[in-house]
Amino acid sequence: MQESKLNLDFAKVEHARNLAKAIAHDVQNFADNYTTVAVERTLCRLIGIDGVDENKAPLPNILINDLKEKGILGEGVLFYLGNAMLHTGSAPQQIAEAVMEGSIDISRLPLQPREKIVEVLKPYINTCIEKISSRRKKRENYIATIGEGPMPYLYVIVATGNIYEDIVQAQAAARQGADIIAVIRTTGQSLLDYVPYGATTEGFGGTYATQENFRIMRKALDEVGEEIGRYIRLCNYCSGLCMPEIAAMGALEGLDVMLNDALYGILFRDINMQRTIVDQYMSRVINGFAGVIINTGEDNYLTTADAVEEAHTVLASDFINEQLAALAGLPEEQMGLGHAFEMDPDLENGFLLELAQAQMTREIFPNAPLKYMPPTKFMTGNIFKGHIQDALFNMIGIWTSQGLQLLGMPTEAIHTPFMSDRYLSIENARYIFNNMKNIGDEVTFKKDGMMQKRAQQVLDKATDLLQNIETEGLFPALEKGIFGNVKRPKDGGKGLDGVVEKGSNYFNPFIEIMNRNYNSKN
Repeated sequence: MQESKLNLDFAKVEHARNLAKAIAHDVQNFADNYTTVAVERTLCRLIGIDGVDENKAPLPNILINDLKEKGILGEGVLFYLGNAMLHTGSAPQQIAEAVMEGSIDISRLPLQPREKIVEVLKPYINTCIEKISSRRKKRENYIATIGEGPMPYLYVIVATGNIYEDIVQAQAAARQGADIIAVIRTTGQSLLDYVPYGATTEGFGGTYATQENFRIMRKALDEVGEEIGRYIRLCNYCSGLCMPEIAAMGALEGLDVMLNDALYGILFRDINMQRTIVDQYMSRVINGFAGVIINTGEDNYLTTADAVEEAHTVLASDFINEQLAALAGLPEEQMGLGHAFEMDPDLENGFLLELAQAQMTREIFPNAPLKYMPPTKFMTGNIFKGHIQDALFNMIGIWTSQGLQLLGMPTEAIHTPFMSDRYLSIENARYIFNNMKNIGDEVTFKKDGMMQKRAQQVLDKATDLLQNIETEGLFPALEKGIFGNVKRPKDGGKGLDGVVEKGSNYFNPFIEIMNRNYNSKN
């Protein structure tokens, strides 16, 4: 049993984890019985269907919408595609193009034996698995040969709206010392029920997440990584209504980090909880197999709720997200569970409370590359005070061995950061990380002092909350506004019409192949 600087009772931690496990299994039992339009579009992409029609509608959307309108999507797109392949001898891409042109109706073809349908798809499934495995090996080879920066990784954002301008900013940030580049997604893309196509140069507050943009930025970061002798990780967002599709695109193009959290979409984008829970499972299966670190969105709770009073909700959500990720086959080393430095800077001893929270999170999730988020709620136009707030945040990051340190920017409360802002933020973090490198090894906390009591209190309250959620279920808890003080109805929000119950012919071989925990779960 590990030693706790906060004198945490690890029997209580284990009890909380078991409660979260029961909650996660209850949610998964629901998800296992349903598929969604996004999951089925993902399967299309994984077996090689790509491209758009003359109106820029993606072929996966055209194919899935056709099955959904006929009321047969619950049998699964792979069932009908494989059957059509047996009849026509065509590849999935050719069949999708024929559906687009109206020259074939794959729902009317006589059904072949299921085992033949499964067999004809295997070469396409194997090709996809090999592509994703090759991408993962390429990352691992880079890290083994040129290396990467130490944890906490310095994590910065680019968000010009133009992928080519993003490259300029991303490569500059890498040369300045960044370890992770996150290409912020354009405002509102999480609510699009399709993935835009090709390279894009016009976005608002960010750049469209497309497979071509992923390819372009991955190539640019590999180039600068070879130049500076350090692998640079690429982050994007597989959240929203296209969560699993974007996970598949990222896996195929070599992304390393993905923001990937259904709870975030439910609370802050009003996406239907049933839809996004099903989507999340498929997306996390893909991310787990591809070696992608996921980021969860608990930090956002503290933008709508008080960071002192509601800290236990962040911990409770981390416990639940950990267990949901485990069911999808994600190892702990890929679970970038979220929390944030969001207390009011005028709060007396706020730094000590933040330190207790961060140390507690590190002790409870010792193997996770925790994603620590900078102050945002109380940032103002005073860039000098903001720079100090970011410095205090960086101190806690190195002190408590966080995994991914998303750096705050002096002017982020005013406008999209300049390259010079990013430089100052990286310089701030590198100075503090170097000068305080081993402070966590050297300093202990006062027995029964303020920080120990605070952490123990937060754990107790999180456990009580998990007990309540385990009793009534996660969906009813979300309806009551248990996280972030935001209430969402189970049958409300965006995307519910894209959820369908699985039929008797349904199969998804990618889950069985990609999810390392699949056999133990079944």
